[in-house]
Amino acid sequence: MQTITLKVEGMSCNHCVNSIEGALKEIGASGNVSLPNKSVTISFDEKKLSEAAIKDAIEDQGYDVVK
Repeated sequence: MQTITLKVEGMSCNHCVNSIEGALKEIGASGNVSLPNKSVTISFDEKKLSEAAIKDAIEDQGYDVVK
């Protein structure tokens, strides 16, 4: 398992948290959103999932991954 933290812009409420964490769960990752830090910490199996796929899943929900 690998863990990364991404900075994400556009998150402001619990709907944002649920949207991002749900999208990550759908692709097989586990995410923990921090609204105050504007970040998402994600754990995933790097053999099954790429960082690019994770970024795409977040951006598909309407948020901007800045790192």
